[in-house]
Amino acid sequence: MHGAVTMGLSLIWYMKEFSRIEWVKKFLFAKTAPLETPSYFRGYPEPTGKTCQHALFCMMACPAPGAIEVVHAGDGWMPRIHKGHCIRCGLCVEACPNRVLKSGRILETMEREGTSLLFSFRVAIDRDLCTGCGNCCTACPVNKVADAQMGAGGHSSNDEVIMRVQAGDVVVIHEDKCTGCKTCEDSCPTNAIRIARILEGYQQPVEEGLQ
Repeated sequence: MHGAVTMGLSLIWYMKEFSRIEWVKKFLFAKTAPLETPSYFRGYPEPTGKTCQHALFCMMACPAPGAIEVVHAGDGWMPRIHKGHCIRCGLCVEACPNRVLKSGRILETMEREGTSLLFSFRVAIDRDLCTGCGNCCTACPVNKVADAQMGAGGHSSNDEVIMRVQAGDVVVIHEDKCTGCKTCEDSCPTNAIRIARILEGYQQPVEEGLQ
């Protein structure tokens, strides 16, 4: 009985408190300070208006599968962001050599600090699986430009090719010329070759007297 009386009194107190005109005004006309996005906030990447050169570094740098793809846009190319997959890390913005994308103050910071992301590719051949057929050498687009006369078997006397067959083995000569297209991977019948991408941060040296 005592508990019921106490609860009834509490309800009456709450009803009186919530019916006060001051409380009603605060409840109905409550205002919060407007939200302001900090300048350093990394939102979804947006186009800057600069021309995409279809280098695909943005896709290579992206750690979120399906977050970005480079598609045809009119007469050229344009990266498309899929917001359901994008984690807003900004790596695509940093990796693009043509500054096609922007997010927060990433570009301004890179310009001020002289930083950039550099890509290189490593050609790895599994000697236990490689048969020396030369399919990778003849399929490579860079090899085709360097030595248009390269025939079946991947043999070449041209020292400007990325790789060629020598003494029955595929030998990598100019790994630095690899563009990461992975055509060699697709053409290998034994899955003996892999292209690994290497992403490195770089900062321009600070000139003496400017430190």
